Amino acid sequence: MLKLYYNPISLNARRVWIALLEKQIPFEPIELSLDGDQFHDDFTAINPLQRIPAIVDHGFRVIESLAILDYLEAKYPTPSLLPSKPEIIAMVRMVETVTVVELQPETIPLTRPLVGLEVDPQKLEAAQQRVVNILQFFEKLLDEQNYFAGEQFTLAEVVAGTLVPSLPLEDYPHLKAWSEQLSQRDSWQQTEASPEAIKAALPNVRKLLERRS
Repeated sequence: MLKLYYNPISLNARRVWIALLEKQIPFEPIELSLDGDQFHDDFTAINPLQRIPAIVDHGFRVIESLAILDYLEAKYPTPSLLPSKPEIIAMVRMVETVTVVELQPETIPLTRPLVGLEVDPQKLEAAQQRVVNILQFFEKLLDEQNYFAGEQFTLAEVVAGTLVPSLPLEDYPHLKAWSEQLSQRDSWQQTEASPEAIKAALPNVRKLLERRS
């Protein structure tokens, strides 16, 4: 059986978790506490980079969330989370990449004050403006569609939908409606971190952010 190494508050791991549920792939969840579990020899043998998520599928290991999602789509193509039209594939990939490469790093300065860490005001302002630019871009891409690919739920939702809903969306009606729609899906409800899990993880989050300073 496929094994998923994850933590319930990890956005990167949640993407994979959601995809597994949406595709109805049986898996064994293996939770790492992130207060040292990721540095143990047994997990380092799976992922030398010592971070989640990682999967092991019948002895084949894959690390990095986007690579895992591509693997799952290729290995378990039904139900499909990737359209067939080239233009829509490009749309999905664009949303995935912008979310991971551009948006997610810009949320780090916004997170620091929430765990009691200082942040340079200029860096904070720059990050806030960058987030606004990306949300405006996503708002125009989504328009009045149910999903980024129109009526099909895709990997664009799996990736952007684990991050964008945590941001203020009052000025983005299409994204807000899209976010509310995602929150009704079983996969979102099953993978939503509890307040207790978030509170317990805050010290570890603080340590991770301090390492980035």
